[in-house]
Amino acid sequence: MINAMSSSPFNTTIFGKVEGVNDKLRPAAAVQDLRLKFPGADAFVFKDLSFEVQRGEKLLLLGPSGCGKSTLLQVLAGIIPGLVEVPLRCSGQILPSSWGMLFQDPDTQFCMPYVDEELAFVLENRGVPREEMLPRMQEALKQVGLILEAIHLPIESLSQGMKQRLALASILLMDPEVLLLDEPSALLDPEGRKQIWEAVRQIAEHRTLIIVEHRIEELLQLGLVDRVALFGPQGQLLGQGEPDELFPRCQQELEAYGIWQPGVWNRFWAASAVTERTKRLERLKHPEHPDRLNHLEQRPLIELSGFRGFRRSRPVIQVDRAEVYPGEFIAVTGPNGAGKSSLLLALMGLLPTEGEYSLCGTKTGGRKHRKRRVRTASEAIGFVFQNPEFQFVENEVEREIAFSLHEKGVSPDEITLRVKQAIDQFGLAGLGQRHPYQLSLGQKRRLSVAGAAITGKSVLLLDEPTFGQDAVNTFAILNLCEELRAGGTAIVMVTHEEQIAEMMATRRWEVKDGVMIDRGLTERGTDIARGASREYLGDPVTV
Repeated sequence: MINAMSSSPFNTTIFGKVEGVNDKLRPAAAVQDLRLKFPGADAFVFKDLSFEVQRGEKLLLLGPSGCGKSTLLQVLAGIIPGLVEVPLRCSGQILPSSWGMLFQDPDTQFCMPYVDEELAFVLENRGVPREEMLPRMQEALKQVGLILEAIHLPIESLSQGMKQRLALASILLMDPEVLLLDEPSALLDPEGRKQIWEAVRQIAEHRTLIIVEHRIEELLQLGLVDRVALFGPQGQLLGQGEPDELFPRCQQELEAYGIWQPGVWNRFWAASAVTERTKRLERLKHPEHPDRLNHLEQRPLIELSGFRGFRRSRPVIQVDRAEVYPGEFIAVTGPNGAGKSSLLLALMGLLPTEGEYSLCGTKTGGRKHRKRRVRTASEAIGFVFQNPEFQFVENEVEREIAFSLHEKGVSPDEITLRVKQAIDQFGLAGLGQRHPYQLSLGQKRRLSVAGAAITGKSVLLLDEPTFGQDAVNTFAILNLCEELRAGGTAIVMVTHEEQIAEMMATRRWEVKDGVMIDRGLTERGTDIARGASREYLGDPVTV
């Protein structure tokens, strides 16, 4: 229970019951003098923050990854400290009379194992007659663009993007006064993102909308933002205002803290192109360290022929023929549910497979000896799951990063040095002793990439490593991948970001309906291959 100070202009409220306040005049949600600090943390998430959301307002909470945006959503809804015990003090608080919240990870909010049961659970709690349930469920699924062969499907069989749409559909069935959306489009393909935001636009009228989102172009285009609240990395409120007024006024802060905005990709690519040309000149001076994208005298790290992966005896991914060479950056693209994650799991030996699969010259594959295949794959492949929590094995961030180094027998001094470098590189400073589960989703993602990349495996498989990231941390991950690629590591990355496929990748694999097709070298891949050949021959490179 939160105690109110008698002098506070706010009324303290739990579960939306406010005494002595006209409902039409009170804010939809508010907090005053908020001080919040997670157990074991050195710094406050919020310190003396006063914040309110007016009824019917469309508010965007914007800020760098880990600044407390998702935490503030949970405070405004009353989840913290009502359902999640976190030390919190404030002089007053108003909670919405009814609300629905979509979390970053949809798996955390499902109550039932099947799609129809999950949706029916919401309607049953609202007292909807049984004969009305199926049409309402079908309409909600249609609104979020989730088209299924049958409605009685196990939720675990859906891709993460499909799960996100299902979670939003269940919220729409609640018909809440306030919608709180925590990066609902992070796991979706471009078409899925459009469908989600269009669905939100259709149901947002006469409702209060509070959104946390890194990629904001579609929000602004659809008019889903009346006001932007910009936060800094320490949870400080830097500014508020309408988008057209706030962005020019806070341009310096937006760039400094890596907030996504129009033109960010172009500036990153321009800087990367200069850096790449500089490195190529350096390789001419030091030919013992050439760019490794050169297939003439190398054998592939991965060879696939007639390769298939299975889930419960059902084929979910098929590859007629493909090869992965040292120094390649392969972007795996395709719609949600096409089989992209299944492809990576099959390559890692985490799904039963059939067909020919050669890894670093060693033949593997087949349904037998699966444990041995996983061990073989783990020696050559670093893996980043779509859900980062699937791979955490330690109770502290530093120990999680160091785990694989200990397994390899690296000296303690070397481990300490490399862990410190990884923490700095991935924006995890000050979180070394924090439990991985206490991190934001963006921080968890960076931790999973750090742990997979630190051992220098020959192949790095990454399943959407940039979702939930601000621009600074997205580009930090991409720069690391490029450094590894130029040194000979093969990068295979599932992504919905077309900019990554176009700007960073050297080859594209497209997955559709469970079939992977190698689309060949990208324009960048062709340019690098030609440049690498000229460098081997000693031809000059023009800047």
